[in-house]
Amino acid sequence: MSPDPEAARLVSALAGRGMTVATCESLTGGLVGATITQVPGASAVYRGGLITYASDLKTSLAGVDPAWIAEHGVINPETALAMARGCARTCGALMGLACTGVAGPDPQDGAPVGTVFGCAWTPQRCVPVALHLDGDRQEIRRVTVEALLAAGVTCVTDF
Repeated sequence: MSPDPEAARLVSALAGRGMTVATCESLTGGLVGATITQVPGASAVYRGGLITYASDLKTSLAGVDPAWIAEHGVINPETALAMARGCARTCGALMGLACTGVAGPDPQDGAPVGTVFGCAWTPQRCVPVALHLDGDRQEIRRVTVEALLAAGVTCVTDF
């Protein structure tokens, strides 16, 4: 299987700037990290990732405020931003990529299936991702990965 072109662009952009990245994934369950690590040379830029599929892990691993989650749930842009910051801090990376959302089959926290929020974060820049997708579970996860990788490329190349 050849590497994903967007992941290759991200690895190249990070390497060219001497930057590192970490991931924090919910609905994608590790697919973002797996997609990045298919790229030859990814070990120079990818520090690691957190799979915070369960809501409580967003707090304990990524440092998302539990009061925020209790009041607002996990399917929102602020949680995605906190996850991105948290994984960068936890993994010692300069960039954090994070996503949270609903792949289905059922709604979560009042959000319908296909609602996804993500974030590519560095101390200099934040590129949010907001998606309202149709399709089955696998399609929603696939499109989420591509959108988050593209946001990462934008975040690195535009600052």
